[in-house]
Amino acid sequence: MTARTRPLDVICMGRAGVDLYGEQVGGRLEDMSSFAKYVGGCPTNIAVGTARMGLRSALLSRVGDEHMGRFIRETLEREGVDISHVRTDHDRLTALVILGIRDRETFPLIFYRENCADMALCADDVDADFIASSELLLITGTHLSTDGTRAATEKAVAYARAAGTRVVLDIDYRPVLWGLTGKGLGEERFVASDAVTRALSGVLADCDMIVGTEEEFHIAGGTTDTMAALAAIRARSAAALVLKLGPDGCVVFPDAIPDTLAEGILVPGFPVEVFNVLGAGDAFMSGLLAGYVRGRDWVDCCRLANASGALVVSRHGCAPAIPSLAEALSFIEKGSPEFSLRKDAALEQLHWSTTRTRRYDEVLAFAFDHRKQLEDMATAEGADTAAVSAFKMLCLQAFDSVRKSRPDRGFGILCDGRLGEDTLARVSGTGAWIGRPVEYPGSRPLRFEGGPSLMAGLREWPQEHCVKCLVFYHPDDTAEVRAEQEAQVLRLAAASRATGHELLIEIIPPATMPRDSGTICRVIERFYALGIYPDWWKLPTPLGDSEWRCLADTVRSHDPYCRGILLLGLDAPEAEVAAAIAQSARHGICRGFAVGRTIFGDVARAWFAGNMDDDAATEEMAARYGRLVDVWTDARQGAEGKGKASA
Repeated sequence: MTARTRPLDVICMGRAGVDLYGEQVGGRLEDMSSFAKYVGGCPTNIAVGTARMGLRSALLSRVGDEHMGRFIRETLEREGVDISHVRTDHDRLTALVILGIRDRETFPLIFYRENCADMALCADDVDADFIASSELLLITGTHLSTDGTRAATEKAVAYARAAGTRVVLDIDYRPVLWGLTGKGLGEERFVASDAVTRALSGVLADCDMIVGTEEEFHIAGGTTDTMAALAAIRARSAAALVLKLGPDGCVVFPDAIPDTLAEGILVPGFPVEVFNVLGAGDAFMSGLLAGYVRGRDWVDCCRLANASGALVVSRHGCAPAIPSLAEALSFIEKGSPEFSLRKDAALEQLHWSTTRTRRYDEVLAFAFDHRKQLEDMATAEGADTAAVSAFKMLCLQAFDSVRKSRPDRGFGILCDGRLGEDTLARVSGTGAWIGRPVEYPGSRPLRFEGGPSLMAGLREWPQEHCVKCLVFYHPDDTAEVRAEQEAQVLRLAAASRATGHELLIEIIPPATMPRDSGTICRVIERFYALGIYPDWWKLPTPLGDSEWRCLADTVRSHDPYCRGILLLGLDAPEAEVAAAIAQSARHGICRGFAVGRTIFGDVARAWFAGNMDDDAATEEMAARYGRLVDVWTDARQGAEGKGKASA
């Protein structure tokens, strides 16, 4: 394997936009009524894809000084892409693309790129030291289409050659972006043009690798005869030529061009259903570069590239569909029983769990998602239940004061959208972990709030909100109760995944039924057997170290990517909860706690009764919450310092 001695593996240079993907499949773009928003643009997609492949990637581009530009920046940052050289253009808007899936052969798209930010990239944006910090520089054909972007690309290539940074060209030919078609023909893949051929010819000699489809090699070589085009490019460049063949895989020509494609290094593709070709080439390039940077041979590089492309053609979207390295390698090794890969539940779970971008090493949550309990407290103290919403704002103020005083910890809240709507709006976008309940309070069998359609309700939630569901479940329930509860949780798991929300399952065995150290483990085993893979588990205090070991073994054996377990409080006295937190912090599978009434119970009663003002209530809740955070922190640091935190 080649040693990687520079800070970066790849700098991707060029387009950075936002894709608005039609969610309805099989109709005209004119008739699509809702759109999913993803980052887009060939280099941006590849920056994401190579980061998912474990490379240290960066983007060199421009975005607008507005919401879409910030969306690109924040998404790339969460994906682990270096954005230090993504310039903010204060005069231009971020590019947009509207696109859809009509059928297996038709993928309409419209580019909104008039005077957009990324096409204003200029030579002054290119820094020699930055280019020299990377093993590779990826350039694309689109940024050779105007004088300014071509000058920037040529300057970057010159810096790369001087620094020994390898140059890779993705021909990335879109005739509409060269002004060769009508603006509504974004799907058109080939229009012959001597001007485009000349522009591409200017960089061929400086490339170490050139990648494209047959149509793209035709435009680069100036002829629609594939072998003649390859030979024409070889006459100008010693670069390795990688020709993408769609479902047939790819072929590599590292040296002289033979008489036929079959005489190159031909690496077959993976037979899968073609659902969406858009973005497959960017995934292919991501896999190819992942092998190339690591010094793998051409066959290994191309198998990884072909697998990555196959996974993306089976999914909706470009960047979000690109696989992680673990996922691509698993697909290469094991394949799939499904021709339509998006129907492979195990593969989709691996994709979901290995491409989550929000980082939560711990969650120390103040839980005030209670609805019925707080309404009952208010009624008992003679207060209007409308006061519950105001009290939740006081809970948030207490949370904020603790969070600000301990900025090195991972904080979160649990809050509902019915009585805590204003609170959720206030905390969203602050970086705090946010859990939000979906169950009807106290329901057994399980029922949901918010109407009959889970999907309709969850589609209105911000993406950062984690769906929390409390299930009063016991493995020894009657078959009828188990079946009804399980059907509801399966509905919820499907809806959460379809809307892109993380899922937390809270398990509380009914108090009237016996519980031993294996009870919760049996529940978790059952849920995994049903195909329910929550991102988080929220559980009552385990009965001892043996149950902790059982929980850790059960969760990790079924889902090594599970975020972990959060400890719940169950309205226990503070000293009891603190002791449980201290004991739980010794176990690595436990990632924190979510405690509520222990913190706010007495305070709420006094506040509703008029015996405590806002400031006193906030101060008391902050003190209680802060003490629990400190207990966790001390215990966790002690366990880590002694190397005793178990898996």
